[in-house]
Amino acid sequence: MSAATIAIRLNGEPVSVPAGLSLQQLLEHLGYRPQLVVVEFNGEILGRARWAEQPVREADGLEVV
Repeated sequence: MSAATIAIRLNGEPVSVPAGLSLQQLLEHLGYRPQLVVVEFNGEILGRARWAEQPVREADGLEVV
C-alpha cells in the first residue's frame, strides 16, 4: 500500500486517512471496533456485510455511532 492519503469527513470533521482502504479496514485503522458501531456511509446506513467490499474514496462522508 502506498503512503498516499485521501480526505474524508468523519462525524462532520475533515480527516486525512490512508488511500486504498475498505470501510472495514478504515474503521480498524481509526481504532473503532467494527462489531460495536453503526456506520452511515455517504448518507446511507451500510450493513456490516458490505463493509469489507466497500472502498473508501476521496470526499466520502462517514458518521460512526
